Amino acid sequence: MPELCLPDVSRNPVLERQLVNRLKRIEGHVRGVQRLIAEHQACEDILIQLGAVKQAINAATVQLLEGHVESCIADSVEKGQGAKALASLKGTVASMLRQAG
Repeated sequence: MPELCLPDVSRNPVLERQLVNRLKRIEGHVRGVQRLIAEHQACEDILIQLGAVKQAINAATVQLLEGHVESCIADSVEKGQGAKALASLKGTVASMLRQAG
């Protein structure tokens, strides 16, 4: 399926900055989990921290998905490619949900 969100589609620069900052925090959190493992901390503590990382990734995913709908999908709809945009979005969401399982 061809991509609708091409490099010439302008993403919100504020959203991009927020996502990069969020991902940097997640990266730091993952390093913290690695440190817990290296320090032989309790499995329960590690599992709780991994759950927090997963939730942070989910929040970043939702933020990007909202931005995608507001920019790429909206741009495609404005260009008369609404059906194509919807099909692409449905395929992307289905793929995301399969990966989450």
